[in-house]
Amino acid sequence: MIPGYTPERGFVFVFTGFTFWLSLGYTCTMIRGILIAGNNSSLFSAAAAEASKRVESFNSVQIPNRFIIPDKEAVLPPPMESVKGAIPISWNPSSPISARSLVLSAENRLGKIDNAILICSPPAVFKAADSLTPQDIDILVNDEIKGWLLLTRELMIHFRRLGAGSLSFVAPEINTGGVKNTPVDLLGPAASASFQAFAQSVLASTVNEPFQVMGFTGFEAGSEEEFISWAFKIIDEGARKNSGRWHRYTKLRFLR
Repeated sequence: MIPGYTPERGFVFVFTGFTFWLSLGYTCTMIRGILIAGNNSSLFSAAAAEASKRVESFNSVQIPNRFIIPDKEAVLPPPMESVKGAIPISWNPSSPISARSLVLSAENRLGKIDNAILICSPPAVFKAADSLTPQDIDILVNDEIKGWLLLTRELMIHFRRLGAGSLSFVAPEINTGGVKNTPVDLLGPAASASFQAFAQSVLASTVNEPFQVMGFTGFEAGSEEEFISWAFKIIDEGARKNSGRWHRYTKLRFLR
């Protein structure tokens, strides 16, 4: 006799992986809730494509680039509506209410958030310090610094209540160097440095939490898809040993 079956009840309830099988012929698959938030970039697009391989739908939240792009011919990644399974959610990074609404909206659409992936890939701003406008500074602080703090706070509340899940920070290498007499990205490295410093503090302060907190870095331009695939595999593992630290990408995988 199959465990769980009784003639009186007439059904079997067996848990296998992520699927409940019923003898009545119905299948109920557990939904994995994935939330991806970050700047509109090739790295974000790679993460969205990787998520679509794992779930039928996921939530995507993009920080709009409010800086003027000097290169009018620059090719931007496709909008999230064109990525299979992506359900966009609007977000005003400077608003605490918007951060809370974002998380609640994701919970309502997905049932719960199992994996939240925050991707910092700020736009380059080639200006001299004395040519920055007050608006430029407000955009940097609100969109690329304050927003991450507010969203992380709400996600931490969610995962602590859930008692499971993972929060991942994805940060680029900080490159402040430049070639003589060539434009230098003035604000991008500042935003990235702030994100990494904050992420490091979160990693160090959550070692005893029931959920995982991880950091990923080390990718280079052109390796976004390989990098994100590697990061997702670590997230998929759900191993406790991976929590509370940075994971640096290298093509020599055994050196991770």
